[in-house]
Amino acid sequence: MLRLLRRTFSRRGRRRPKQAPTGRGVAESGIHIPAPDGKRGKSVITARVVLLDGTDVSVDVPKKALGEVLYQQVISYHLDLVETDYFGLQFMDANQVPHWLDKTKKIVKQVKIGPPYTFHFRVKFYSSEPNLLQEELTRYQFFLQLKQDILRGKLPCPFDVSVQLAAYALQSELGDYDPDVHNPYFISEFRFVPDQTEQFELAVIEAYKKCKGQTPADSELNYLNIAKWREMYGVDMHNVKGKDGNEYSLGLTPTGVLVFEGEQKIGLFFWPKIKKLDFKGKRLLLVVTEDDERGVEQEHTFVFRLDHPKACKHLWKCAVEHHAFFRLKSNVQQGQRQQMIRLGSRFRPSVRTEFEITRNRGPRKSVNFERRPSKRYSRRPSFKRPAQQRPVPTEDQPFSRFVPQHGPAAPPMRNQKKPTNRSPPQPKPQNNSNSAQSSHYSRASARQAYGIQV
Repeated sequence: MLRLLRRTFSRRGRRRPKQAPTGRGVAESGIHIPAPDGKRGKSVITARVVLLDGTDVSVDVPKKALGEVLYQQVISYHLDLVETDYFGLQFMDANQVPHWLDKTKKIVKQVKIGPPYTFHFRVKFYSSEPNLLQEELTRYQFFLQLKQDILRGKLPCPFDVSVQLAAYALQSELGDYDPDVHNPYFISEFRFVPDQTEQFELAVIEAYKKCKGQTPADSELNYLNIAKWREMYGVDMHNVKGKDGNEYSLGLTPTGVLVFEGEQKIGLFFWPKIKKLDFKGKRLLLVVTEDDERGVEQEHTFVFRLDHPKACKHLWKCAVEHHAFFRLKSNVQQGQRQQMIRLGSRFRPSVRTEFEITRNRGPRKSVNFERRPSKRYSRRPSFKRPAQQRPVPTEDQPFSRFVPQHGPAAPPMRNQKKPTNRSPPQPKPQNNSNSAQSSHYSRASARQAYGIQV
């Protein structure tokens, strides 16, 4: 008994003291959404959600809440989106592999890193036809996502296409071109592509001039209509290995599954041609039908391997969701468990299909929202500030800022008309270190002391 008490009290004495909160769960923007039931303290968890415009939101949800609660708080209430099924909340696991938050499961059971739990609001399903998007707010979120995809190299574009897209982005944010303001020195603050050059920025200005008269909504729609034709538009990439041991990439798209070897595309499996999609352990099974030369269907089986069973299941779930969203007319609802012993996964997509979203459009009033400015960077030093932006010097005021008339930083007096009878030159006074008035100061010294531009 004494040994038990001694061991118990010694363990209590070794308990770590409670650390003060670090504030990581507080959003930098200062936006905080309390829990729906108003609870506080240990009964709630804090989630930090980073939005597409760069801002973040701190959200409190009950500790045992499902993912649906966080979706409602961020997407439906804070962002006020109606076409919510295109979007999702993404988080990282311990191996830095991205995962989508499942609405039907508890948050604490899915996210192992936290609290605070960090999520990124992103486009999950890229619409195959942006013109079918119902609201301007939805198209604006797609516009922000595609800008990020191009800047990060996820959506590569040729030079001329990148220039046109950048021009539409400037028109959406800055309005019509103004030659007095929108010069190369100013445009160099923006970033559009990974390896941005001076030649690219000058070409963007010329294309920007031709976008005059377009509203932000028109520019964003034109942006989407160009980006949708790119081969890597909306491709969800996953790294796999084939039977031969070589590394491949499977890209999930609205039309099917792309197969890449390095950066070269070697195959495309259309969704109607995929007859079976299954996984077991680290292996992903793909059965595809193709017509031979005689028009007879032939089945081909492809087996891909992944590094971990959870990664294999994640790829299978993403493929099932893409197939259900873009191919089915109505989603298969997840039924109740009616048997004690089950085979396979019970996973069912929990979103509406694109067919349901475009057909079932409900009436809604117009929504007013604010477009936030994009992130700015340091200006390119090779571009000089235009002369017309600088105040023109005059005879009475040779400097563009306040110029002291007395003191060590005062400029030298201007030359006055000298009399005809010149007096003999006077000897220069010797420099005295104790007197600030004894030394001569040039215009360069005044510019260095006060930052004056001449």
